[in-house]
Amino acid sequence: MTFERIYDETLSQASYIIANDKNEAIIIDPKRDIDTYLEYAKENGLTIKYVTETHIHADYLSGAPELAKATQADLLLSNEGGPDWQYAFDHQPLKDQQIIQLGNVELKVIHTPGHTPESLTFLVKNTKDQTAPTKAITGDFIFVGDVGRPDLLEKAAGQKGSQFEGAYQLFTSLNQFIKLPKNTEIWPGHGAGSFCGKSLSNIPQSTLEQEMATSPAFQYLNDKDAFTKFILDGQPEPPKYFAVMKQWNKSVRPLLIEIPKIQNLSTVELENAIKNNVLVIDARKKEEVAKGFIPGSLHIEGGKSFATFVGSLVDYNNQIVLVGNEDQIENLQRKLIRIGMDNIYGYISDVKELNGLKTSNIITAKEVQQLMKVKNVQLVDVRTATEYASGHIGYANKKFSIS
Repeated sequence: MTFERIYDETLSQASYIIANDKNEAIIIDPKRDIDTYLEYAKENGLTIKYVTETHIHADYLSGAPELAKATQADLLLSNEGGPDWQYAFDHQPLKDQQIIQLGNVELKVIHTPGHTPESLTFLVKNTKDQTAPTKAITGDFIFVGDVGRPDLLEKAAGQKGSQFEGAYQLFTSLNQFIKLPKNTEIWPGHGAGSFCGKSLSNIPQSTLEQEMATSPAFQYLNDKDAFTKFILDGQPEPPKYFAVMKQWNKSVRPLLIEIPKIQNLSTVELENAIKNNVLVIDARKKEEVAKGFIPGSLHIEGGKSFATFVGSLVDYNNQIVLVGNEDQIENLQRKLIRIGMDNIYGYISDVKELNGLKTSNIITAKEVQQLMKVKNVQLVDVRTATEYASGHIGYANKKFSIS
């Protein structure tokens, strides 16, 4: 049995390629730039027969519809969770206890609501090796060191009261899950850095026995009220784009089979774009930006959290121009595509020839301390509420937070 974990560090997101001894494969939770899976399949002689996902995702735009269309694979999606959690596009429905047979590879579907009402876990077995432990592809149900948060529907999608219902469902799902063999392997959908939990580990895989012994949430499975209080307390503030992803991932939408080429803009094209209110996002390092930047541009450094911050700050109706080094551009584009930010007008890699650039000073911590002594200087903390609560600078006996 082929078993391959594909990990996207920018969204701390894992997808899985599983194939039988005849090189027939199923892909679970694919990201949207599907060439990763197409290239892997080509290099390893695999035929992608099925595409599926564990739940309707909130943190990225699923590539399942794209991959199924590109490969003519069967798209298998949850039919659990009730009428509000049904996919609006063509697919084959999956129900609790259903078996997906892929030659010598067997995947048993388990309905595990809590993080979301329709959430599924896939129990994967190689029927030719009965001694091997079952692999559980848990999505956002169980992580290494944590479990999926049940409050996203309320905090990100505005469904009042749903966090308590989700917590109760999660409590029940976990109590059912711990009845499985203790050597069951846990392969989650996210690692450290994801907003889908509050204390995810960066370790890729665990076992049920280990999680029962060490994961804090598992210590409350004999008390529903205590579990609910624990699981809802201290969850990070979800990025604003989560609500959009939740809706788009169950709706009919244009599919992106290939990564489109974006144009390198001339000075005139850039100036015209700015006149037409196209948003300029500067993804260079702060040291470069400080030496010269386009007035009115938004600086979001193009690191791991680039897409998360763009999704939190930029409206999906905005058309975007990217500023970045030439070798950055495709990477930046892929990060944006993974959250459905497709409306990229073009990019510019050299701003030195542009007129009207502005500069900025980068000050040291010591200079901040000196400035805080000046009466007409106000310190504004623009981090998230969770970051602010974890530690902030006091200023004149007052604390300021904008998130």
